[in-house]
Amino acid sequence: MEIVILVVVIAVVVVLGAGGLVIGSRRKKQLPPTPPSSPKITTPPAEPQIGDEAEPPREETRRTIEEVPLPGATAAPEAEEAAAAAEPVAIEVPEPGAGRLIRLRSRLSRSQNSLGKGLLTLLSRERLDDDTWEEIEDTLITADVGVTPTQELVERLRTRVRVLGTRTPQELRALLREELITLVDPTFDRTLHTEGHEETPAVVLVVGVNGTGKTTTTGKLARVLVAEGRSVVLGAADTFRAAAADQLQTWGERVGARTVRGPEGGDPASIAFDAVKEGIAAGADTVLIDTAGRLHTKTGLMDELGKVKRVVEKQSPVDEVLLVLDATTGQNGLVQARVFAEVVDITGIVLTKLDGTAKGGIVVAVQRELGVPVKLVGLGEGADDLAPFEAEAFVDALIGE
Repeated sequence: MEIVILVVVIAVVVVLGAGGLVIGSRRKKQLPPTPPSSPKITTPPAEPQIGDEAEPPREETRRTIEEVPLPGATAAPEAEEAAAAAEPVAIEVPEPGAGRLIRLRSRLSRSQNSLGKGLLTLLSRERLDDDTWEEIEDTLITADVGVTPTQELVERLRTRVRVLGTRTPQELRALLREELITLVDPTFDRTLHTEGHEETPAVVLVVGVNGTGKTTTTGKLARVLVAEGRSVVLGAADTFRAAAADQLQTWGERVGARTVRGPEGGDPASIAFDAVKEGIAAGADTVLIDTAGRLHTKTGLMDELGKVKRVVEKQSPVDEVLLVLDATTGQNGLVQARVFAEVVDITGIVLTKLDGTAKGGIVVAVQRELGVPVKLVGLGEGADDLAPFEAEAFVDALIGE
């Protein structure tokens, strides 16, 4: 009996102990979590600095990059470009074309050392023997007069000196002047046909090989015409040379002439057509068309030049085809001129780079070769250094006073 009671008591104690453990574990699971406290943020340690930089950074107002002005800038680039575009280009007043060759005589006279002055020195010798006449021939040929014109001139000089007995410097100079003027041929009609027709403007094509100065010559010719009171439209049909259209437009803006241009590498015939169309619409007196430089040996390019002329003639006749030649190229220029004359009907020659050279005789040679007159000469790099050719003034510049 006592054993039973002891067993019961132990069982009760075990049951009560197990119940207490269960209740304790449940209370622990139902306890609410403690609210998290806000973490304390600390500034990371800065890198060690020296002197004033050791001070911790201070808070300050910061600006964006758009708000910070550039040093020395007073206005936005867009505003400056707009102001420049709105500002009109100052229009220059060119020198009158008449008498330019006389005013520029000093530049042309630089070539007299081998032509005019050299001939006078030889003719003034006490004895004019065969050797002297050969030297005279050499002087003329060196100056690019050409073999046939040289032989004709020397033969006339020998005859007149022998018959007339001309010996004084004044007489020799007068004799040489007369013969040179005859050689240059003052009977040529050197008029530039740039007056507009009743309903269409006069059209001038400027052609030539690369590097002769066609674009510059076109711009200078525009100045000559504007100085004479003509209204001018420029056609930038040189689409192959970089910046050719920009260069021509600059020349036009200086004298108030409009420039018609197209995309680089575009069809030059189309641009020439548009230029003439613009000239008709604006009632201009003259349309000057600058064509691309082309080698006279390139058949395709030469054919294209003929196409430009044909396309232009659908709207208006071409009044002038000016061939620009570099006076320093001598006889090579004659080869170029011959090929161009076969493609388009050359009506006049423009000789550039004639100043400071010994090539004044090219005037005679090219006229003999093509049968067309020299109408303009370029005597320098100045804007007004393109002059209408005058036979007597040219010869006077060659032989000096």
